[in-house]
Amino acid sequence: MNPIQEQASAPTGWLVTGAGGMLGQDVLAVLAAEGEQAVALDRAALDLTDPAAVQAALERHRPAVVVNCAAWTAVDDAETREDEALAINGDGPAHLAAACARTGAVLLQVSTDYVFAGDATTPYAEDAPTAPRSAYGRTKLAGEQAVLKTLPERGYVVRTAWLYGAGGPNFVRTMIKLEGVKDTLDVVDDQRGQPTWSADLAGLLLALGRGAVAGTAPAGIYHGTSSGETTWYGFTREIFSLLGTDPDRVRPTTSAAFTRPAPRPAYSVLGHDRFAEAGIEPLRDWRAALTEAFPEIHRVQTKENTA
Repeated sequence: MNPIQEQASAPTGWLVTGAGGMLGQDVLAVLAAEGEQAVALDRAALDLTDPAAVQAALERHRPAVVVNCAAWTAVDDAETREDEALAINGDGPAHLAAACARTGAVLLQVSTDYVFAGDATTPYAEDAPTAPRSAYGRTKLAGEQAVLKTLPERGYVVRTAWLYGAGGPNFVRTMIKLEGVKDTLDVVDDQRGQPTWSADLAGLLLALGRGAVAGTAPAGIYHGTSSGETTWYGFTREIFSLLGTDPDRVRPTTSAAFTRPAPRPAYSVLGHDRFAEAGIEPLRDWRAALTEAFPEIHRVQTKENTA
């Protein structure tokens, strides 16, 4: 192969899997706004459980950075369908990592706070011991481990939590809908976390991917959640305030009032110290992000309610 051919086949641009989901849409929007070339592959375009299809996609598109936004996110369903969840959350990232190892791409794997036990009292550091208590958490941890093992120098795990945005169903959109039909809402006040706007996370993934290519962001685990913390109750009161309605219509309750198949972490607050190594600023406070995100989310949800 001559030098011109080698240059032509060098990895360039971005490839986004799970491109039809809420985070995938925001990642593509951020990349487009920043002038980055990106290939968007949704679930119909790429079956992550098929290793041959994954390898073929990466060989065809030759991306420099792959962002895996595809995931099984039905937390409760995973309790009885763990094999299916594992195929997407564990085997899918493993196939992507193997393909990236062959083509030279960087892989950004989006993961979750559910890999932790959720019983801490101070923010989980990036190197804190994992101990998932749900099938969903176990399958996501399997994906993390596959990426870090196969791509020790080019594998990045970005854990996030309490994600919301305009492009898909989520807690903020649900609360906007319920505010219009309920006089009062009982919301859990004994689970703490960090509401995180998917557009903010998309910007963080862009910065991390660029740092990975430039060699300024060390591979490994990062935590992509907003700064600050609150409970679902506190989160809902803020949503009601932004709606211009009385936040006292939101009433605190406990997790025991909402029994579900999969246990929810009582404490999902993540630390962000590792971004200093990459020269990247952690995400802003969750209230500031929600204030900026809210008008568009409200517009989209209102349009859906009246459709």
